[in-house]
Amino acid sequence: MKKTITICTVLIVAVTMQTKVFSQNLNKQSKTTTMNNQTEREAIEKMLFSYRDALNASDVNQVLPLYTRDGVFMPTNAPTASGRDQLKASYEFVFQTIQLRIEFFIDKITIVDDHAYALTNSRGTTLIHASGQTVAEENRELFVLAKVDNQWKIARYMFNKTK
Repeated sequence: MKKTITICTVLIVAVTMQTKVFSQNLNKQSKTTTMNNQTEREAIEKMLFSYRDALNASDVNQVLPLYTRDGVFMPTNAPTASGRDQLKASYEFVFQTIQLRIEFFIDKITIVDDHAYALTNSRGTTLIHASGQTVAEENRELFVLAKVDNQWKIARYMFNKTK
């Protein structure tokens, strides 16, 4: 009987220790995932703010590297642009037509492996080159992002006016 109790006690202690080690490993893994997620989130935020800066600078050469090679731009009241050549032409047209002065506000970023989406809104002003008039600018945006060569890029981008 003493031998059985001793064996049971040893087994209980072993299971308890193994459970504690498993729990600690799970906690470490959860913290690593959270830290990795935070790092990825910061990289996405940096890329989004680089996009904002490129828009404010009206610089096609700053915009294009932020897109994937097969990136898609879906502006309000304009044709969809797909791929480098169409993206370049579309942004050249936009920057010849208007000058943006906007700020981005990030509402949500969701990351799943090497893909993510970001919901943002932007506010500021638009100078219309043809008339010289400056008008209020306010949009909501959807970015679908892909991680390419360890960098977050815009795979799909769509916006529409909030007012």
